[in-house]
Amino acid sequence: MSKYVISHCESVSDLLEVGVLLREAGLARPDGLDLDVIPLFESIGDLERCGAIMEGAFAQGRYRGWVRARGDEQEVMLGYSDSNKDGGYLSSSWTLYKATADLMRVCRAHGVRLRLFHGRGGTVGRGGGPSYEAVLSQPPGSVDGALRLTEQGEVIASKYADPENGRHNLEILAAATLEASLVASPEDGRGRRAEIMEELSRLALAAYRGLVRETPGFMEFFRAATPLPEIARLNIGSRPASRKASERLEDLRAIPWVFSWSQCRVMLPGWYGFGAAVSQWLEQKRGKLQELREMHAGWPFFRALLSNLDMVLAKTDLGIAARYAELADPRAREAVFPRIEAEWRASRDRLFAITGAGEFLAGNPTLARSIRNRFAYLDALNHIQLALLRRYRAGDADERTLRAIHLTINGIAAALRNSG
Repeated sequence: MSKYVISHCESVSDLLEVGVLLREAGLARPDGLDLDVIPLFESIGDLERCGAIMEGAFAQGRYRGWVRARGDEQEVMLGYSDSNKDGGYLSSSWTLYKATADLMRVCRAHGVRLRLFHGRGGTVGRGGGPSYEAVLSQPPGSVDGALRLTEQGEVIASKYADPENGRHNLEILAAATLEASLVASPEDGRGRRAEIMEELSRLALAAYRGLVRETPGFMEFFRAATPLPEIARLNIGSRPASRKASERLEDLRAIPWVFSWSQCRVMLPGWYGFGAAVSQWLEQKRGKLQELREMHAGWPFFRALLSNLDMVLAKTDLGIAARYAELADPRAREAVFPRIEAEWRASRDRLFAITGAGEFLAGNPTLARSIRNRFAYLDALNHIQLALLRRYRAGDADERTLRAIHLTINGIAAALRNSG
């Protein structure tokens, strides 16, 4: 073992405790450790504090000695899934961007080379999306000749099961890494752009948390209107759906959270909050639409953010989602689903206003055609799944019914491709 990843790193002591553990086990040397200590910053709050945490760690003589013994290189892992579940798509994306810039600044000040480890999942709500654009959208200088990221779920099979596809996707990553490292980009997130993104992030965070944390009956709606209980019984992972035996959103793991919204065709983690943020920003006269259009045209980060949003919105279907919503208690449904519908329409309208498009994926007709061709089969699977869910939840204990539900879950995931 050469690397030790600290999940949910929240303080300097979390880093130092690894050294204490190794010392007590007799695995620490006087001049350093035989492994890299890698903090994983996941929540919005942890990402906002990550620069200060690493600053405090480097100020500790013992920890700085460990890093020096490992070649003055510090690897840091960034969590896309939990930050999205915590703060929504727009706020998570911007917070990750800022965290990267903060870490670069701190490491540079202490003479340490930073290597980022991107903990991405398959869906946009977990950091997924086109790899080439994702790499180029990072803050200038952050790639620096090296790239480490996770490939998870159905993405592994779709990208690497076939040798030719695997080679092609590795070439894409290599080309993006070279371009991001060697071609200087003056387009970064400072000045007025940072100010705009900070305001949009704040507004989107409030809209997102207003729905998922402050709306009475939200979790009741979520568990009833999605196949979350059935997904939890799928034998597809090594960990339970929730970290604790509770129904709180904070304890639910990010994968079933995103996967469940994908199944009912809402795809909420990949877009909710964007429409409200842009609408309020314009209504409060904090800026002009032309500024957002210029950001889309000239800033890789903002362009990639809207491109992923475009793809996710194209895969949603409010008609089918409304049928899933009928599985929930009427009071919870009336409290939640109209807000989802209104925000989806606001997000679509604001996206089109910024990009100038008149339909989803206007700039990627190949992907638009691919999604459109899959809908005929995908929609049928959703209707079959709905019928099976009603039967199963009404008391049908036949194992074949649950088996059929799981088959529809797999089929919908395969048709959506980046869904979990």
